This record gives sequence, C-alpha cells and structure tokens, in this order.
Amino acid sequence: MALALSALLCGTLFGLGLYVSQMINPGKVLGFLDVAGQWDPSLLLVMASALGALMPLQWFILKRSKPVCTDSFQAPAPNLIDGRLIAGAALFGIGWGLSGFCPGPAFSGLIYGLQGNWVFVGAMLFGMWLFHILHRTKP
Repeated sequence: MALALSALLCGTLFGLGLYVSQMINPGKVLGFLDVAGQWDPSLLLVMASALGALMPLQWFILKRSKPVCTDSFQAPAPNLIDGRLIAGAALFGIGWGLSGFCPGPAFSGLIYGLQGNWVFVGAMLFGMWLFHILHRTKP
C-alpha cells in the first residue's frame, strides 16, 4: 500500500510539474529546442530546478541501507552503452524534436484534452507494442 501511495504521489507531483512548466505544450518544447531560431530558454530553468532538487536528495537517499518502499535499490549498469541504447536515444530525440512531445508530458496532456496528445500517445503505444513483438525472446 505504501508503494502504491508513494507512486501516486510522485506521479501526481510530476504531472503537476509538467503542467506548471508548460512541458505539455509542444510549442513551448519546440521553442526550447529551436536554438538556431527563436530560442525560448525558459525550460532550462525547469531542468536546472529538477537537478537542483535531485542532487541533494539522491545523496541522502543513497546513504540509506535500503529504499523505504522496497527491498533493494535498482540502478542500471553505469557503463552499458551499446548500439540499441544509442539508436533508441536517437529515435527518441528525433521524435521529440519533430513533435514537441515526450512520453511523460504527452500522457499528462491527455488529462487536459489536447488533441495532438491522443495521436502521439496512440503512435507511441503502437511503437512499444511493435518493439515487444519484434524483440520478444523465443523459448
């Protein structure tokens, strides 16, 4: 129960932050990504604030012997950079740059009824399903 409540609280706070920072607005995101044109640097403050909050909290959290809501910490391997990771990051970046949507803000935008979000989230879910089908391990 504590894990579910913690996840709900964190997800709500994250969604609220996306809304307040206007990251659910693809025009705002595309303005931030347009560094060669009419660049809107306001999202840089959002990212700096997130890092400023994360860094001291992460130090405190990792000093604990185990997390509050589960048995152990889970972290990715620090030096695991391969072709699939690079290709996925490139595909993510290209999609973000073309559409102005990224998964978290796109899901948050569904709550507000933004039309483009429905198309993006549908295409994203289809892509996730297709990846699962193409890359599932055979018994």
